[in-house]
Amino acid sequence: MLSLIVALESTTPAGGEWRFALSPDAAPGWQRTDAGAAANADADSSSLLDHGSAPLALLPRAGEVVAVVPARMLSWHRIVLPKVNSARLRNALEGMLEERVLNDPQELHFALAPAAVPGFSAWVAVCDRAWLHAALHTFEAAGRPVTRVVPEYAPLALGNAPTLHAIGSSDSAWLVRCADDGVQTLPLALASRGALGLNQESADEASLDNVDIELFAEPAVAALAEQVLASKVQIQHSAQNLVSAARSSWDLAQFDLASTGNTRLLKRATQVWAQWAGSAAWRPARWGLGVLVLAHLLGLNAWAFKERSALQAKSAEVRGLLQKTFPKVPVVVDAPVQMEREVATMRQASGAVSPRDLEPMLGAVAENAQTVRAPSAIEFVSNQLTLKGFQLPPAEAGALLKGLTAAGYSGLADGETWVVKPAAKAGVTLVSKSATGAQP
Repeated sequence: MLSLIVALESTTPAGGEWRFALSPDAAPGWQRTDAGAAANADADSSSLLDHGSAPLALLPRAGEVVAVVPARMLSWHRIVLPKVNSARLRNALEGMLEERVLNDPQELHFALAPAAVPGFSAWVAVCDRAWLHAALHTFEAAGRPVTRVVPEYAPLALGNAPTLHAIGSSDSAWLVRCADDGVQTLPLALASRGALGLNQESADEASLDNVDIELFAEPAVAALAEQVLASKVQIQHSAQNLVSAARSSWDLAQFDLASTGNTRLLKRATQVWAQWAGSAAWRPARWGLGVLVLAHLLGLNAWAFKERSALQAKSAEVRGLLQKTFPKVPVVVDAPVQMEREVATMRQASGAVSPRDLEPMLGAVAENAQTVRAPSAIEFVSNQLTLKGFQLPPAEAGALLKGLTAAGYSGLADGETWVVKPAAKAGVTLVSKSATGAQP
């Protein structure tokens, strides 16, 4: 899925232009090095389709908009996540962090680390609530709603070596330290070395080349970073930093910034589908699924062809039997119906009776009726026998209906009137509508 990654600013961007990066591979969950960047620089470069600065209305169109919160706008706090329900979690976090933050907790926005588990240690990101709301509202008002909100830098996994990132411009240069104990942001100056745990007050005293710390710098501050840190740095463009940040599994849009449950589910499903359908990493899986579907379609078509051939053979056999038995039938349209008609004609010509005639129906009634009372009137019209004045007790009526069903007839009792006719299909249950209240 194509992602538009926009860097939020602490104040309104100069000239109303927003820094952005356009990437097709900015989905959460990408593997990173200890530096928190992409696996290699070539992969990051190929993930950048476009980057630069532009007014909000002229930003490129993409499937999602990812907002990146600058490191200096966030503070990080590690807590043991309380075991409370989601409705009370915000209040619980305010109480736990009240002594650690400078502002009123109600003026701050809180976001928990991905997959945080109650009762275990978890990171909480904190930023100014009004500022974040205003920034997201700006995009919402412009018809470019933000899909995800991610931090520019986040704490590293436990055990990873710290990394240093020199960012900004020559007029406003910052040094960001990422480690498993949090994220620190200080001005890029000699005085920051001690505050960041480098324990060097002068760049001339020692170099960081032999220290297990990776150093990255944006081109505008690379020279200053090498001077301050007395070490070579790896150049990483600010647009590559945006792509790397967008690949984070963090989403700061929580609590009052979170959408409804259905909206979140739909958004997540859309993101997963877009990632699966457009990501190069899933290309083998897509090919495999396509081959599997094609194989099933071919198999189903082969099976359908075989079944159709078998059905056509059976139909040809029935037609052949009809024409062989009744040569006078000129055209075969519906072999079973035509054969039944011809058999009925032969039966009538020979004087034999069929189960649809009066005598077999009366015989079935007499055989299964447990009473010697005769009906007052008998009617037989269109293979339907009507007995009038033939009322039976419920037990005897049930036995008669059961016997008629076994004989291939259906029966309907309405008071003293019984209607008997051949069942449409053998084994159809015959139901009485007698005084007992049973219905057909």
